[in-house]
Amino acid sequence: MKGVSYKRFGGSEVLEYGELPEPKLSQNAVIVRMMAAAINPADVALQAGFGESFMETWFPVVPGWDLAGIVERVGAGVIEFQPGDEVIAYTHQEILHSGTYAELVSVPVERLWRKPRNASWGEAAGLPLAGLTAYRSVVDTLRVSDADVVLVLGASGAVGSLATQLAVGSGATVIGSASVSHQNYVTSIGALPIQYGDDVAEQVRKHAPAGVTAIVDCAGHGSLATAMAVAIPGARVCSIADGGPGVTTVFARPDTRILARLVDLVEAGSLNVKVAVSFALADAAIAQDALKERSRQPGKIVLVPDITR
Repeated sequence: MKGVSYKRFGGSEVLEYGELPEPKLSQNAVIVRMMAAAINPADVALQAGFGESFMETWFPVVPGWDLAGIVERVGAGVIEFQPGDEVIAYTHQEILHSGTYAELVSVPVERLWRKPRNASWGEAAGLPLAGLTAYRSVVDTLRVSDADVVLVLGASGAVGSLATQLAVGSGATVIGSASVSHQNYVTSIGALPIQYGDDVAEQVRKHAPAGVTAIVDCAGHGSLATAMAVAIPGARVCSIADGGPGVTTVFARPDTRILARLVDLVEAGSLNVKVAVSFALADAAIAQDALKERSRQPGKIVLVPDITR
């Protein structure tokens, strides 16, 4: 099969495209033919060696954790899925080795859920990691309700846009920060847009003079420290990027309970994944470079099988 891998840590230049061994099928796993695989900042960070101190790495590494595809084969112990099923998965493992930048991917059955019927392959692939992170932030951690005024930092990003939609769906008033070029997108997903900058607190107070009851930091780079000035006493705060006193750090983790809820929300039309651009699997290095461009349009960057380019 064709796939992308790397044999040493580094940037996009270490990625190699070519023939890889087909994955083995264990009793409680399925083989999925990849129809789309989303690229995430975590892929790039781990590839650069960021996780070397806390994750085992077995080279060569196939990067990627997000997947949408079609079940090809099922293990002897799998009754939940059958060949032909359309599925999504967050394939995170504690060992960096087998990922989703490949035509075929072996996935433990507990990491799989059915694909949203009304989503494209690219949209479906962009849902798992970002959706799991956003849901754990807004619903499980902050427990946002219609009584809240929520500030989402990085509201046009992959996680931030889903966090914004989840908060809006809860009935909360949502203020979202984004770059100048992404203001219209933030408005389109139901938030009151503000721009990045040192005057974030002043901009927030124009919409919420009394302050905000919850903050979801999806931007990092110290933006949370500035935004804390508008948090009321007792405000709940979480971040996917920065920590600190009173801040709960949130990471994605495999959870089919949440995946099921996310799929239901997509099918109900209350949650949408935006795809910015798709690249062929062979162009994974170019796709990773595109991820670093802050001026790009909002949405996920996804890889698709080369036959569809």
